Amino acid sequence: MINLLKTKIGRLRIIGFLEGVSLLVLVFVAVPMKYYFDNPSLSKALGPIHGSIFLLFLFNTISVGVEQNWKFKTTTWKVILSCFIPFGTFYIDHKILSKL
Repeated sequence: MINLLKTKIGRLRIIGFLEGVSLLVLVFVAVPMKYYFDNPSLSKALGPIHGSIFLLFLFNTISVGVEQNWKFKTTTWKVILSCFIPFGTFYIDHKILSKL
């Protein structure tokens, strides 16, 4: 874990994991609580947290993409798209980021 903090790709992997977990909790826990149980407190609390992690992931993806000379058509767009899809960041971490 400490080795991941030393490189930009490692930090991107950690942020991707946090972004994926926050998206899953938001979609599968907070939103059903809001609409089915009429309790919006978790989505109000988790929404801004997920939004800031999401932006951090996007900015770090672009930063790492520029630093590593990723081609946008082959790598960068896939990593960016992964944060919009539930379980996407975990898949991209396994297929692309862990191999770098």
